[in-house]
Amino acid sequence: MSLTDTIRLWDEGITAVDQQEWTMALDTFAAIIEPSSKISFNIGCLHLLLGELNKAEKAFDKSICRDEHLAVAFFQRGITLYKNDKHEEALRDFKEAFYRLRGNLLIDYNQLGLRYKLCTCEVLHNVALAQATIQKWDKAEATLRKALTFKTEAKHNFVDRALEAVQLPTGELFRPKKRIVAQLDKQDFLGEAKVVASIIDKDAFSGFAPLQPLAPEPVPQSKAPEKLKTLEGEPYRVLFNFIPKTELELEVQSGNIVFLLDKGWDNWVTVTFNNETGLVPYNYLEPLEPKKGERSHPPDIPAPPMTTAPERPADVKDENLLTVTSQQVTEPSKKVQRKDHPMPIPSIVKVHFKYTIAVRVKPGLSHNELLAVICKKFGLLEELLGLSYKSQEGGELIPITSETKMKTAWSEVKNGRLTIWCKFLEVVALYDFEVSVPADLGFQEGDIIQVLAQVNDNWLEGQCKGNTGIFPATLVKKLSIDETMNLGM
Repeated sequence: MSLTDTIRLWDEGITAVDQQEWTMALDTFAAIIEPSSKISFNIGCLHLLLGELNKAEKAFDKSICRDEHLAVAFFQRGITLYKNDKHEEALRDFKEAFYRLRGNLLIDYNQLGLRYKLCTCEVLHNVALAQATIQKWDKAEATLRKALTFKTEAKHNFVDRALEAVQLPTGELFRPKKRIVAQLDKQDFLGEAKVVASIIDKDAFSGFAPLQPLAPEPVPQSKAPEKLKTLEGEPYRVLFNFIPKTELELEVQSGNIVFLLDKGWDNWVTVTFNNETGLVPYNYLEPLEPKKGERSHPPDIPAPPMTTAPERPADVKDENLLTVTSQQVTEPSKKVQRKDHPMPIPSIVKVHFKYTIAVRVKPGLSHNELLAVICKKFGLLEELLGLSYKSQEGGELIPITSETKMKTAWSEVKNGRLTIWCKFLEVVALYDFEVSVPADLGFQEGDIIQVLAQVNDNWLEGQCKGNTGIFPATLVKKLSIDETMNLGM
């Protein structure tokens, strides 16, 4: 079957769905040979709507086989299995849909033709429903609490109320793009040839005429050279904006160059500017070039001082005393003490990590403030990084886990410099995470994971039980001090 026929049947099936003719739409989709993942998904949704659960399950199986990354297909197959009393298999599909979300709050399928947003909150709600159905109440409660943290819209308040299965709205299927459907019909963009203009009277010829000899181009005649008009008058620069009040006056702006033609006895001069002539106040202008015999100082060099230089004051031995002016020499000298407040000298913190950096900070920063500065420099999350310092006595690295140890580290400052070592911390898994691609790191709830790097804001790289890979940051939390001490013991 050609692609054109497939798209045409797809559009006819969607039209039947909009008219709520479910059986006709199902027959139209079934007529497509080798249906794609989207078509199989539509067939499964229609079987589910008609209550044919076994056929719906097989259709969703075909959709997943053709596109194993289609999370909404796992979600709908889980709904089908749950309604068919296959609760264990439904729970597995709901968890698989959650893993396909890969830590995102939602997936918007509108660009693929499905007007639906698959939200993590809804998937976790169905996971809790399946867990509660098979009597796993503790896990169901924990999953519901987790679902509350992923709420993105007000409509998700159903998570707070009751356990009800969430599924796609009726009639929401994958639709073909309208512009592709519009291109199925053949269109004649050129149309029939018509005579637009002809030198022959009543000409109806619509073919190609023979080539005609080109008419010789006229030889351009050379223009007479233009006579340059000489500028009359002396150049002056306008100092201020002038707005005319009569027709005889000329409007000029500050910085314009005008040419003075005549100077009257009443402080008004006749100038020309932009081929216009008018009157301007003479005190609004300044000569552009100095007259002969006059010397003017460049604007950047100030004129020499006219006053005499002050006398050099006597040396003062005490730096905290103010100098005494010459007018106060005859009076008894008074010692006035300055009240200077010394500014704190910033400290240089040298940080050893994957590479070494140096930051200038205020001495005595708290642990959280210093950690925030360092994490901002490296572009990392604060809850993943731990700080340590080296004691002068033993020379061993001491982790900074409290403000008391931070103050002790500041006491190790020498010459305004403090050296800090950084490393990624260990985290504990909050939920199970199964491997879906080779790059993932699988673990069980409660496993201890050593963080190796931060991939982005949502994914981390770590090592657990000898395996290395990436995993969502939302599935783990930082170890508390008590948990860290228990691991050390």
